[in-house]
Amino acid sequence: MSQADGGAAHGTTDGRLRRTDGTGVPMTAGNPRDLLRDHAEPQRATYVELFFDVIFVFALTRLSHTLFSDLTWLGALHTGILLAAFWWVWVFTAWTTNRLNPAQPAIQLVIIPIMLGTLIMAGAVPEAFAEDGMIFAAAYVLIQVGRALFVTVAMHGQEVTIGSLQQFIWSCISGVLWIAGALTDGNTRVVIWLVAAVLGYVMSRLDFRLPKLGPARITTQAVSAEHLAERYQQIMIVAFGESILAAGGQFAGLGFERDRVIAFVLTFAITTLLWRIYFYRAGLLLPAVIAASTTPAVFSRSASYAHLLMAAGIVLSSVGDEIIITHPFAGPNLAWSAVILCGPAIYLAGRARLDYLSFSRVALSRVIGLLLLVALAPVVAFLPPILIAVVAVVILAGIAATDAVSWRVRPSEPTPPPPPRGRDPRP
Repeated sequence: MSQADGGAAHGTTDGRLRRTDGTGVPMTAGNPRDLLRDHAEPQRATYVELFFDVIFVFALTRLSHTLFSDLTWLGALHTGILLAAFWWVWVFTAWTTNRLNPAQPAIQLVIIPIMLGTLIMAGAVPEAFAEDGMIFAAAYVLIQVGRALFVTVAMHGQEVTIGSLQQFIWSCISGVLWIAGALTDGNTRVVIWLVAAVLGYVMSRLDFRLPKLGPARITTQAVSAEHLAERYQQIMIVAFGESILAAGGQFAGLGFERDRVIAFVLTFAITTLLWRIYFYRAGLLLPAVIAASTTPAVFSRSASYAHLLMAAGIVLSSVGDEIIITHPFAGPNLAWSAVILCGPAIYLAGRARLDYLSFSRVALSRVIGLLLLVALAPVVAFLPPILIAVVAVVILAGIAATDAVSWRVRPSEPTPPPPPRGRDPRP
């Protein structure tokens, strides 16, 4: 075949010929195997995946602004439930593109509608527990059910089909709860949606297990460590980016008064220190850690929960940034103090979990820092937000400095913990 007739032929690792459109993008001929990732090729995230992540900047911004406008325990619960829904959308899509090739037009035709659905979910966030509940729930269910159904049909006859079918069935069960919740209101919707959000965690922990079919093969198949680690790193950058965007937008709207400039610098320092604590070193070594694990798929799933905790901490910290910039010298407020300090504390809890998954131990600095942040929240509540921010910066800076020193003195090799009992260590 010549370039003149629209493509070129390239050899694959299994001896098959594959047409490309002249730019290296594969052109399928209807064979389901052509939709699978070729693990002999570079496993970097594709542009459509990065485009997908941009949607999450908007989603996280909507979540933080909504919580900022309803800073109550119920508002925090609402935000947690909605964040879980967004997280399952992102995680299951990341796992799909880890197995299937997002450079394929067929896969892009699935991801792009997921992006649109996620935008609709984000638009419905402020009134999700009011009149826009059905919009949020319907968009979420269509995303989850539609993705699993596509994989089941498109990959017919391949090993991945059974697992995607089990995921489809579980997504339908979960979807019934989301739609049922949307048909109610008040605390009833909160309870039903909370159960639905927890069910996402349960079905993942059970490997989408069903009677007679057993656990799905989704979590026992080989994974691309490079790709999945990069996706986790990228979603963390997205979360940090949302925090910077929210703080910058708040600061720009209020002017360059001295107090607000100082407050903005402090919020930037908090975000920068959280970023440093993530990427030094477990976040940076994540590809090697996944590759070193005897059960990389199970490890990657556990890592997703750690990243969910960190993302929740960043969202809460983003709300704290808005408080610090908007009310730098306001009077005592226990809720504000809790938000400013407990956001980083939740983040450190997730980061400590990632430490354990990566090195089979937890850095003492993270434990001490977490306990200090939680313990000091009620103690420093009498201080204005800008001084509470100073407390957060000092604690986080101490953790970052301790990380740097301890790593130089005693660097660690990736040593993931052994698989849980009963887990098949084979990929």
